Amino acid sequence: GKGEKWYRGTRVENPNTHGTGCTLSSAIAANLAKGFDLAESIGRAKSYLFGALLAKMDLGTGSGPVDHSWNLHGDFFEN
Repeated sequence: GKGEKWYRGTRVENPNTHGTGCTLSSAIAANLAKGFDLAESIGRAKSYLFGALLAKMDLGTGSGPVDHSWNLHGDFFEN
């Protein structure tokens, strides 16, 4: 009933993208649990994932995980 909302982003060239879908959905759920509405939760989750991809953690060979700890003391860990 309220229409659609597009969440635009910038592509990050990073081969280490394993777990991005799970990270995004978990971050959305965590923000909803913190009391943010759906639109804000999605926006915050996308920002968190963008930062995790920009951190470009490189473990071993092949497609590794994103850096989930890139902002341990930042805005995403406070309510």
